[in-house]
Amino acid sequence: MKVDFHFSTDFYGMNAPQLNHTCIHLLCTAGEGSFVFNERCYHIAKNDLVVIPMPDRVSNLAAHPDMQVEWFAADYKFLQNLLPSNNYSIGGSISLNQDPVVPLTDEQANHLLDDLHRIHDRMGDLHLQFYHELMGSLCLTMIYDIFDAHAQRETTDTHTDRTAYIVKQLMAMLATGISRTERDVSYYAERLNVSPKYLSATIKRVTGHSVTSYIDRHTIPILKELLNDERLSLTQIAERMNFTSLSYFSRYCTKHLGQSPSVFRQSLQPILNTKYDHQHLKPKA
Repeated sequence: MKVDFHFSTDFYGMNAPQLNHTCIHLLCTAGEGSFVFNERCYHIAKNDLVVIPMPDRVSNLAAHPDMQVEWFAADYKFLQNLLPSNNYSIGGSISLNQDPVVPLTDEQANHLLDDLHRIHDRMGDLHLQFYHELMGSLCLTMIYDIFDAHAQRETTDTHTDRTAYIVKQLMAMLATGISRTERDVSYYAERLNVSPKYLSATIKRVTGHSVTSYIDRHTIPILKELLNDERLSLTQIAERMNFTSLSYFSRYCTKHLGQSPSVFRQSLQPILNTKYDHQHLKPKA
């Protein structure tokens, strides 16, 4: 799996086309500036954190001469796969889509700056066998620090009661683990007594992401857990997850895990596999 990581102190660099598939985490360390996101203008100053998924929605960047920033960007799907299963990330992403700016205290800003510098210091270690695992661990530390800061921000719900109900009920259903067997948008629309088109449009408008992306986000941890159970064959896992065929199951794994199910399963315990090989492989005469 190849994942590109980006670090910069150039505020205007956020508009680079190669970043459109990433999520940007920017900290303003001095001065002030502004930008437009989702057709709304935001002003930022020292200690403001900005989290922008898919920055192609950012425009009209403007910075005062004394403005200083540091930002890190990584593939959006890579970061999503790191997220813990506590579902805070769901509510957080909805809130950040409405307002991507989070004011930080001096202590929170220093913690985040340390996170960014640790990530930057290790970005060049491409020779490491577990480079992506290392980078994932550092990114997850940064994400937890952002969660802590974001949880303290008071947000105002500007959605209608109907819209809020639809979003909350969908997230509640997904939190039960139902996506292990139900991954069709029409299933959730029927349960919520709305059309698939209405559900898709509502979720996209409120969160900035598709219903399918949330279904997949809840399904992937289940998939990984089952693949980690060596007592289950791939056929049994496919049946438990209600895939119509083993080939469809394999394509789903390859799309969302970056590897076939068999290759991913082998990668889960590389140390154990290495010990086994050393004990049982005999040198050729």
